[in-house]
Amino acid sequence: MPDAHLPAGDLVLVEVVSAKGSTPREAGAFMLVGAASIHGTVGGGHLEFEAIDLARAMLNDARIEQRMDFTLGPDTGQCCGGRVSLRLRRLDQALRDEIEARLTRQAAGAPDVYLFGAGHVGRALARALEPLPFRLTVIENRPEELDLLDPQINRRLLAMPEEAAAAIRPGGAAVILTHDHALDFLIASEALLRDDLAYVGMIGSKTKRGVFASYLRDSGYGPDLLERLILPIGGERLRDKRPEVIAALVAAELLEKLLSPTHSNRGQ
Repeated sequence: MPDAHLPAGDLVLVEVVSAKGSTPREAGAFMLVGAASIHGTVGGGHLEFEAIDLARAMLNDARIEQRMDFTLGPDTGQCCGGRVSLRLRRLDQALRDEIEARLTRQAAGAPDVYLFGAGHVGRALARALEPLPFRLTVIENRPEELDLLDPQINRRLLAMPEEAAAAIRPGGAAVILTHDHALDFLIASEALLRDDLAYVGMIGSKTKRGVFASYLRDSGYGPDLLERLILPIGGERLRDKRPEVIAALVAAELLEKLLSPTHSNRGQ
């Protein structure tokens, strides 16, 4: 998830204060506009272009606050049919602190995604998940693999990765794709023993699922644990084993499982 610290320099906060009917973003959505930078979005299109122009005009004069009311109709090239009200405010220190606090709260409330394994698929998945509204942590027992992750991605080096399953906050996810099937099974067992996780998934095949079912039986666990395991991750409709494709499919699966209203209250 993106860092809560705001970029330096003069900025204008552009915030959706009301959204009626069909609109590209909801009330509370915002972006930050600098003289040569844009962070976030209020929906794109003509609405956003006008907001950016006004925000940059504010940076060049003495205006502190402006309002915009926008009807999304055919004359603007946005046929949503809704109505959006925007509030533009030039950032002072108090407003900067308020926005950083808001981002910190959002980050704290985002569901945990613990990704076990930083091989080819793990790294591709970490890159796909990092900008999404999750608290991502990559777990590995191989330091050389962690070193290959993008620098901004949170990571932990653990000799026994399965121990990290206990640290996932309720409502979170364990995604298991290590280099070792036996380690996969250990991690999955620990995660599945919890009944407050929204997602426990393992990379693999139907054959691997059968082997894991035997492992659970031999370990004295009932069949209910296996029923809660997603294996293979990413679904079976698209049989494409490229790491980036798997990452896209799993990211979509996690968004549905962790952020949809049906699942978002699990474990709370």
